[in-house]
Amino acid sequence: MNGILLIDKPQGWTSHDVVAKLRGLLGQRRIGHSGTLDPMATGLLIVLLGRATRAAEFAEAQEKEYIAGLRLGLVTDTQDITGRVLERHDADVSPQELESVLNNFRGDLMQLPPMYSAIKIGGKKLYQLARKGQEEERRPRPVRISRLEIAGEIEGGYSLLVQCSKGTYIRTLCHDIGQALGCGGTMSSLRRTAIGSFRCEDACSVEEV
Repeated sequence: MNGILLIDKPQGWTSHDVVAKLRGLLGQRRIGHSGTLDPMATGLLIVLLGRATRAAEFAEAQEKEYIAGLRLGLVTDTQDITGRVLERHDADVSPQELESVLNNFRGDLMQLPPMYSAIKIGGKKLYQLARKGQEEERRPRPVRISRLEIAGEIEGGYSLLVQCSKGTYIRTLCHDIGQALGCGGTMSSLRRTAIGSFRCEDACSVEEV
């Protein structure tokens, strides 16, 4: 079987979990995915079957779209709500106040990768070092955020619509926005809605497969 399968990844599953499940369901040995999603995230995962696995690099390079929850007044070690709380602050931020700092994060910018990431330094993944309480020096990386808008208000903060380049950490974006506001922030939810021209509404669930 050769082709592309669009999957709406459920919360709590790793991207590898999805691939392993589909490998068994489809009896497909040659299978991969493009664009890893954290277990807490949901949304579009491009699964590549057979000869289509050659397109993985092309698919990963496409611009991605997300809806992210920004929890204000909270700072964690993972930059999302699954982590250990480092700081709590009062946060009464109006949409106008939030909008006033968002422009600082639009366009081309340098982003410092989080310690809880799969980037390797000295042959070891950063998240493995972070779990041991180690902090490694990282270099900022160029990313592009082509669209950043307030999508709505949620409990404790706001939802954001983000369109960005490969390698952008939405967790770090939420953390940095919170720092710019002076109250701290962390990512409370994440849903990937598009990769290039592929949309999540065209995806199917693992159960449907």
